[in-house]
Amino acid sequence: MRNLLRFCPLLLAFALLFGAEPAFAGKRVALVIANSAYQRAPSLANPVNDGAVMAKTLKEAGFDIVDSRHDLPALDMRRVLRDFADASRDADIAVVYYAGHGIEVEGSNYLIPVDARLERDTDVYDEALSLERVLVSVEPAKQLRLVILDACRDNPFSKTMKRTVASRGIGRGLAQVEPISPNTLIAYSAKAGFTAQDGDGANSPFTVALSKHLTTPGLDVRRAFGFVRDDVLKSTGNKQEPFVYGSLGGEDVPLVPVKAVAAAPVAPVPNPQADIRRDYELALQLGKRAAWEAFLVQHPAGFYASLAKLQLEKIGAEQAHAAAIEKARQAEAERDRLAALGAQKHAQAKAAADAKAAEQAQLAAQKAKEQAQQQAAAAEQQRVNLAAAAPGAAPASTASPAGTNVASLTPATAPADLNRSVQTELGRVGCFSGAADGNWNTSSQRSLSQFNRYAGTKLDVKVASTDALDAVKSKPSRICPLVCEHGFKVDGDKCTKIVCGDGYALNDDNECERKRAAKPAPSKPATTSRRDDSEDRPARQRRQTGGIGGAAAGIAGGAGRSSGGGGQIYCDTRVCRQVTRGCHLEYRGGGGPGNVVANAEVCN
Repeated sequence: MRNLLRFCPLLLAFALLFGAEPAFAGKRVALVIANSAYQRAPSLANPVNDGAVMAKTLKEAGFDIVDSRHDLPALDMRRVLRDFADASRDADIAVVYYAGHGIEVEGSNYLIPVDARLERDTDVYDEALSLERVLVSVEPAKQLRLVILDACRDNPFSKTMKRTVASRGIGRGLAQVEPISPNTLIAYSAKAGFTAQDGDGANSPFTVALSKHLTTPGLDVRRAFGFVRDDVLKSTGNKQEPFVYGSLGGEDVPLVPVKAVAAAPVAPVPNPQADIRRDYELALQLGKRAAWEAFLVQHPAGFYASLAKLQLEKIGAEQAHAAAIEKARQAEAERDRLAALGAQKHAQAKAAADAKAAEQAQLAAQKAKEQAQQQAAAAEQQRVNLAAAAPGAAPASTASPAGTNVASLTPATAPADLNRSVQTELGRVGCFSGAADGNWNTSSQRSLSQFNRYAGTKLDVKVASTDALDAVKSKPSRICPLVCEHGFKVDGDKCTKIVCGDGYALNDDNECERKRAAKPAPSKPATTSRRDDSEDRPARQRRQTGGIGGAAAGIAGGAGRSSGGGGQIYCDTRVCRQVTRGCHLEYRGGGGPGNVVANAEVCN
């Protein structure tokens, strides 16, 4: 089959030579709906402009019917889809393009008319149109059914509508879909769960890329969307990635066939690398292990085989991480169960050891998964850069023979653009205040650690991973709280200075309180000079309570030292008095308690 497909260009040349019609030259019909003027939500600037561009592009591409409508209420949208289903019955290709608001509720997607109220979550069933209803309108087409949705914007209804059931989920962007009908593709302007940008110009980046690539004559529609994806990623700084859901067969399906010429064209030189690249991109869109294994069976060696092996390693690491998480959960549950039952100590110790080992295995699996994701992302970026430099082929110098170590294709660290994207998203949710320079330093690691704390995640902060980028992108608003200095308060997403009124002052708790009246300075107590007579107090006590004997003994001791009587005291059994002038005391012996009159007063 592969060899037969490689001869398709030659067969096409013979068909053109003999005047045969090109493939997929049947009837083609298109419906373009653009809703901008919403009655109960802010108007959108670009959808009407985008619808006009797409209608013009499809008309110039030779579509048989291009029905272009804008700002439709619910009833008119239903009528238009019903009429378009009638037009699709005898068509080979049917295309519906929608630009406007869309919403996801409980895993189902809905397109919102301009008159929708959506006051509660259940109103979407009555006031909006489900994506399944749109698919019904293109189902009669025979060869290709294509629905293009530029509706992945931030939806104002999801923020205001009431929840009738607390558990009913209202998602961000649109939910992933898997078309049931064969030969059906559904193209989103942004990957499921993410929002798209309107751009700075009159048209969205998605529509600009569509008008450039989608109707290229002879270009397979899947490759056209691949070029659209590359353009949008480049114009949005890797912030928006369009995605296509569904599958087609092995033959090319262009929206616009190659025009027949009179002379047979020169058969193009077969390009095996272009075929391998197309198969690789199809496997990348599916993102499943089975798809990569099938790719490696067809292309077991070479540059794209090495990239496919990296993708398989990433999927294996992700599955191992999920299994490690489940095993750690079971080990923790068993440990807690034994503790609650009061099991024997050795059983509890064994369960605790098993839980700790499972936790270590989970951490190791997480690191292995992040490393594999980084390697796959870096290798994919390298492939995109090489494809941009030389479309359709990989340089021979980069082709790897079988058995080459595929890890050598990736750098040791995460690409700078991934670091920058994670920094930008961390800043959006209030966890990073530095410049998004692509340098994953201590400040960036601390910011991701803050995100882990407030978002309840366990991301590895040492590197910027695609898991981290997806986790931060999934948060629609601020996660890390705004912290203001003393004297400032939180006002939305900024700090404003606190101004207190007259008579009030800011306290240490950052609150205004009434000023207190100043207290008068306390007066100093009058200082009085007071002699410390502690040393004299015993002497006074002795004079007051010592008795006559003590005084007499003191006088007796001084009798020999003085002969003038001045200052001498004479005591008898009744009283003590000063010695008369001109007299003196003489010691006559005795004294003490039993003989107090030991001195005699002698006068000349």
